[in-house]
Amino acid sequence: MSGGVDSSVAALLLKQKGYDIIGVYMKGWSLTGCAEEDATDARRVAGVLGIPFYVFDFENEFKKAVVDYMVSEYAAGRTPNPDVMCNREIKFGLFLKKALQLGADYIATGHYTRLQREFSIFKSQFPNYKLKIAKDLNKDQSYFLWTLTQEQLKYCLFPIGDYTKQQIRAIASKCCLPTAEKPDSQGICFVGEIDVAEFLKEKLGINPGPIKNLKGKIIGTHDGAIFYTIGQRRGIGIKGSLPGEQGKIYYVAAKDLKTNTIFVAEGKDENLFSDKLTVKNISWISNKAPKLPLKCLARIRYRQPLQNCVISSMNNESNTNKRIFVDFNSPQRAITPGQSAVFYNTKGEMLGGGIID
Repeated sequence: MSGGVDSSVAALLLKQKGYDIIGVYMKGWSLTGCAEEDATDARRVAGVLGIPFYVFDFENEFKKAVVDYMVSEYAAGRTPNPDVMCNREIKFGLFLKKALQLGADYIATGHYTRLQREFSIFKSQFPNYKLKIAKDLNKDQSYFLWTLTQEQLKYCLFPIGDYTKQQIRAIASKCCLPTAEKPDSQGICFVGEIDVAEFLKEKLGINPGPIKNLKGKIIGTHDGAIFYTIGQRRGIGIKGSLPGEQGKIYYVAAKDLKTNTIFVAEGKDENLFSDKLTVKNISWISNKAPKLPLKCLARIRYRQPLQNCVISSMNNESNTNKRIFVDFNSPQRAITPGQSAVFYNTKGEMLGGGIID
């Protein structure tokens, strides 16, 4: 229970179905001071529901597995997705392990996704667990769960995947949950709403360098190429005051870490688009790589509409858990190394995902 409305209603729905519920708040690593408020809200909800409530302190583990990972990825010039790492290492790693050690049968979270269990007619075979896109397409969070395995999914419950956000708030309000009107968090998992750029500059130090357009003309300066993300618009530092530059809107198109240079292009510039990418650190939900090449759907950022593509093995590699090639039907804007590429079939079932190389 994070102290938000989604996990609050998840607990409520499970209790209404007759589950014996224990509420747990996971203490992560926060710079914002919101942890105490969130823990208090979660405790209040547990009080309304009449269920036991505990706090698991994962602060040290979270800093090492998520925060330090995020900093090291930026230092290497990539743009990581800390929420994916939080899910893998903390929520469905440490939390699941501790819950099972304490005798729990399942863990449940407030993620917007749907879990489907398929049972074989052969008793000797284990159930097959599938993750599917949530009913509320605007809130679907399956994108962040591509690292989950069959072994983890058999202990998971996702109670709100068949509801819209509006329905969740209505249920919370009807049942007088204290979090019914609480705004959604926009921050990093358990870290809070921080200024990531300023946090990274404090950790890594600034390293000023040139901003060039695609013709090689210097049109500004930056604080360090590692702090910028492909496709980024805000915070670049170009004022548009140079002759011929007034009114132009620029986006980061490329970075050269060796020369500490970022290159920018205007919003509709073709250099911001590509129809190909490679993906590493592949994880397949079924634990088995599909037969490649495969026509499927993919997204390369949260809430992006699904895109048609073909995935195939790299350089005839037989181990498709290491690296695959993705060829999109149409060019994709701002493909960003370090972010996740997640694959689905036409039925809304997640196949797996990996890290954009």
